[in-house]
Amino acid sequence: MHRQFLHYSKTLITFTSHHITSPLPTHHFQTQKLQSFHSPNHDTSISPIGSPTRVQKLIASQQDPLLAKQIFDYASTVPNFRHTYSTYLILVLKLGRSKNFTLLDQIIIRLKNDPSYKITHTLFTYLIRVYGEADLPEKALKMFYTMMQFNLKPLTKHLNCILEILVSHRNYVRPAFDLFRDAHKHGVVANTRSYNVLMRAFCLNGDVSIAYMLFNKMFKRDVLPDIESYRILMQALCRRNQVNGAVDLLEDMLNKGFVPDSLTYTTLLNSLCRKKKLREAYKLLCRMKVKGCNPDILHYNTVILGFCREGRAHDAGKVIDDMHVNGCLPNLVSYRTLVSGLCDMGMFDEAKKYMEDMLGKGFSPHFAVIHALVKGFCNVGRIEEACGVLTKSLEHGEAPHTDTWMNVIRMICEDEGQKISEAIDEILKIEIKGHTRIVDAGIGLENYLIRKIQAKSRAF
Repeated sequence: MHRQFLHYSKTLITFTSHHITSPLPTHHFQTQKLQSFHSPNHDTSISPIGSPTRVQKLIASQQDPLLAKQIFDYASTVPNFRHTYSTYLILVLKLGRSKNFTLLDQIIIRLKNDPSYKITHTLFTYLIRVYGEADLPEKALKMFYTMMQFNLKPLTKHLNCILEILVSHRNYVRPAFDLFRDAHKHGVVANTRSYNVLMRAFCLNGDVSIAYMLFNKMFKRDVLPDIESYRILMQALCRRNQVNGAVDLLEDMLNKGFVPDSLTYTTLLNSLCRKKKLREAYKLLCRMKVKGCNPDILHYNTVILGFCREGRAHDAGKVIDDMHVNGCLPNLVSYRTLVSGLCDMGMFDEAKKYMEDMLGKGFSPHFAVIHALVKGFCNVGRIEEACGVLTKSLEHGEAPHTDTWMNVIRMICEDEGQKISEAIDEILKIEIKGHTRIVDAGIGLENYLIRKIQAKSRAF
């Protein structure tokens, strides 16, 4: 007998026996087994392998599916011993997930040939799942028809599971559609999820017209679409830049009493902003709360970004104000986007106000935001305001980039005015925090101080 098998035979005795607490020598085990098997008063309750439930637990506890199968086969040889149906199901999952399909087929054949077991839908739910996980769509599809050989009518959940497995492979979208179309012949009724699975697959394949056909058939067959049904079509239309059609679908949803979810609105807002339909995007943002879906930070940031990209940062500022009114606080992305957009438009005073606001709320501006604001003030000759931005950023532990310091230093070198010197002195008074990027700050300050010292040396 194989050494590993002997070891697990001993383990089986140890686990299941009420009287044996440690593995016995092999010869003792064989003697005990024979005496037990040939005893005229043999009963499974005192069998050396214990009850079917205990064997089931032992098989379930095995990490190695092949050893689980060995234990299963060994227990099957014991007279008057009969595995539970649950043990078969456990072994099916173990063998299937380890892709031991040859052994799995043997288990299925044994079940089929044993009329004492009542095969249930659960077995095929497991089989479809393991074939899907193993990326074997044809095997999963075969299970649909195999069920009927066991006198079982497939359920809608089996149909949907197989459809999802098939459509995950581009080449199996058509077989999935054929299965869906013929399912009623086998007494299987497709539901909303069935339609959604196929609609999404056809949309991703670029066959939006077929998806629309399926959508319309739902109403004819008394299958109610859900929010996902609409969203699938809306996303497909938005990908094709047909945003007007997506908006029409939204109106149809609302007219039929559906409350669009957050993802549906996100899809539309993104598409409207990409198409530069910012007025429509803002109106939709305002309608959301009225229609039962409170806008969240993602919706607001989408519209803020849309306005800033089109050079309408002042309108983006109005959106930020709306957020406060509606109880949604701006986040780091909101402020960074708005400050950058205002700088691009030359609205530096407004940008500075929002940057101070974000610093006051504990948000860290990206060094590019600080750079854009400092550079903007320097370009229009407002060096004091540029130094004020540096002061604020250093106070909050944010060291500007080296290029930002160079912009300020260039202005200082060109005009050593009293006010500028005072502004720089204010910067030097800032206590640098431990988490400030002192390397970036130090490079600019070092160069400035060297120039200042050199200038004083020349004066003497």
